[in-house]
Amino acid sequence: MKVEFSKDGIFEYLRARQNIFMKNYIPLLPILFAFVIISCNNSTNAATETASAHDSNGKQQNVPVASATLDTAKYNQLLLEMANGDSSGRWPVKAAPLPLPGAILPFNRIIAYYGNLSSKKMGALGKWQKDTMIRNLLSEVKKWNDADSTTPAIPGLHYIAVTAQGAAGKDGKWRLRMPFKQIDTVLSWAKEINAVVFIDVQIGLSTLQEEIPQFEKYLSMPNVHLGIDPEFAMNGKGGKKPGSVIGTMSASEINWVGDYLAGLVKKNNLPPKIFMIHRFTKGMVPDAKQIKLHPELQIVMDMDGWGPPDLKKGSYRYWINEEPVQFTGFKLFYVNDTEKSGRKEMMTREEILKLKPKPLYIQYQ
Repeated sequence: MKVEFSKDGIFEYLRARQNIFMKNYIPLLPILFAFVIISCNNSTNAATETASAHDSNGKQQNVPVASATLDTAKYNQLLLEMANGDSSGRWPVKAAPLPLPGAILPFNRIIAYYGNLSSKKMGALGKWQKDTMIRNLLSEVKKWNDADSTTPAIPGLHYIAVTAQGAAGKDGKWRLRMPFKQIDTVLSWAKEINAVVFIDVQIGLSTLQEEIPQFEKYLSMPNVHLGIDPEFAMNGKGGKKPGSVIGTMSASEINWVGDYLAGLVKKNNLPPKIFMIHRFTKGMVPDAKQIKLHPELQIVMDMDGWGPPDLKKGSYRYWINEEPVQFTGFKLFYVNDTEKSGRKEMMTREEILKLKPKPLYIQYQ
């Protein structure tokens, strides 16, 4: 029997099933910290030339350089295809600026493994040893290319660089930063498979202004992108412990990051940055319609709630489709969408491709 969820029902269901932070996030000891990032913008609209950048040890890294032009006719055509027959008038987003040349979306669909190298429980990226992880990721990429040959799927490594914590820490911020040397490790992994990289930030009781500039060296690379997670942003929740309630970020906070990233793109003559924002409730981004768009950015609102398909599709409809920003993403959980949801398998690619609009960023945890 199909289950229908109202907006209130979805919110209450998610709150009831919300993972307690310490059940899903093992304590991360400083000597074990892993921080990942990845390389290579292989968009069909990106050039094949490379330029030089340097990692935290001063070692030279070859990274792609963006195409000099944007195929605007193809871009607009692909936006219509992404809308997937949406008749609401919301998609494609009206008055969105054309991106700078070198844009990854909507020319490609990113298939990303998310997680932290110090924990097998935080996601697919740290669940397996490197060779197994890469083999599994590339297998998922192939399956997505088979399911939708019109939008080339490319691999991504999405690393949680700042993790919310179950203890306040010495500075009382309830978050922990991963060491830069692990970013360099994953950059080298990404180079092997021509993958794009995401740095993900969970601020706890810190601020975006404190955390994001820590990674300017990496965000100044053309192949490194950014994700932020309102679920663990607790300043708007009375300073409560991360994981005890679902956190929140305002559009003004998000717009500060957008302005910062756009500035890096201009300063370093980069292709557009993908700026991904996690969301599965109204309260996580209560004023999402006020998020500002930039030619220098491609903003993805990623539906990252877990549960049975009707719940996931309902969350996508209410908080992603009906509150359009620019592009959309969808998260799949190897464990939570199956074992914890009483199902044998996750939603299929075919089911996800029926969503309106079609997600162009797919994340596996």
